[in-house]
Amino acid sequence: MFRIVTDGAADMPAGWEKEYDIQVIPINIQFGEKSYLQGVELSNEDFYRLVDECGKIPKTSQPSPFQFKKFYESVAKAGDTILSMHVTSKLSGTFESAVTAARELAGKFNIIPFDSGAGSAALGMMCREARLMERTRMATQQIIERMYQIRRNVQIVLTMDKLDYARMSGRVGALQAALASALNVKPIVVLKEGLLDMAERVRTRGKAIDRVLEILTSRFDNELVNVAAVHACDRESAQALLERARKAFNIQEYFITELSVAVAANLGPGTVGLIVYPAGA
Repeated sequence: MFRIVTDGAADMPAGWEKEYDIQVIPINIQFGEKSYLQGVELSNEDFYRLVDECGKIPKTSQPSPFQFKKFYESVAKAGDTILSMHVTSKLSGTFESAVTAARELAGKFNIIPFDSGAGSAALGMMCREARLMERTRMATQQIIERMYQIRRNVQIVLTMDKLDYARMSGRVGALQAALASALNVKPIVVLKEGLLDMAERVRTRGKAIDRVLEILTSRFDNELVNVAAVHACDRESAQALLERARKAFNIQEYFITELSVAVAANLGPGTVGLIVYPAGA
């Protein structure tokens, strides 16, 4: 059997996990003395409620190699191939945990750890595409080559509405200048070589959303693409952005999804953006 494993930083619409047989290992979320498993013991709604109550951003940590070993053993049988695709290794140690567990289980499973170089819906779309390819009986090596192709070309552009979460998490590079400037600044955050980086500072929410579209349309022009609109507690803005994207891009497939706790903990509520990559042949 061909198994697909990812982590809690992968964002995807409800139902994809079951429809495409994607197994998600949850991340660890630490609120004070209490630890939760994302999506198992703590929902997105619970997460935002707890942040409001305690006024602090929780610590998030990758699953340990031991957690990975137990997870692989729970979702696969001896001899199975497991494509284990994870959030960019430049922002998390999740991939390294997977590599360690894969090494320890080498005699039992054929585990292929893959660093997506991204996260959020980019990672979710990779998982879905890998499953669709496997269902058409494409070879594992062809699937992996396609994943590398997506990794090279995927573009993630987001705009944050509030800076509190980024200030507390410290995960977005080059953001200190924005944090020290006017309170109304709306950073444009892009994925660059596996890291989230502040590309620009825009004064208003409307102009920031305009800029998200401008950056991506200049990159893809009329190329056939797949698009995901993502958001943290602001589906209305994401839906409006997606409708604009449908007119601006030559789209093969599109969807909308909420940012997971693993991502939202660093960017905060009100974050919206687009994830775009060239569609397959």
